Amino acid sequence: MRAEYFNPFISATTEVFRTMLACELNRGQLGLKQNRSPLFEVSGMIGISGSLHGMVVVSLGRETAITATEILVGVRPEGLNSDVTDCVGEIANMIAGAAKTRLQESDLSISLPTVVCGKNHLVSFPSQSTPISLPFDSELGPICVEIGLAPSLVAC
Repeated sequence: MRAEYFNPFISATTEVFRTMLACELNRGQLGLKQNRSPLFEVSGMIGISGSLHGMVVVSLGRETAITATEILVGVRPEGLNSDVTDCVGEIANMIAGAAKTRLQESDLSISLPTVVCGKNHLVSFPSQSTPISLPFDSELGPICVEIGLAPSLVAC
């Protein structure tokens, strides 16, 4: 995957966490995704379509997701509940939306977010993509953004 595809997601992630959660992210080592399981237990997933197609996954540790929800709604959830899934979905949506504006020339559409909670869940990226994984550390806890995009084929 070309750098101009994933750099907007890196910028968008740091911007969303800084603006919405008053949280600075410390970027980890960018790497190729080695399996289909997100790094952490709570994943907000956004489908991408248009000139590129694929998936963006924002994966958070359980406590990270709960703490982020507490910041956004003002009340600490007792566990992984609908408030947490709504907040993680909204975080994924804000990241994908901000990245989309940075990729305007690519004519992209983003889907509504889907959130999955649980250990060892799987994500299917396009077979033509080589997904990348970018971990972040923060005072909220660990976060990982996984991106798998491929150019869309044009039908003749």
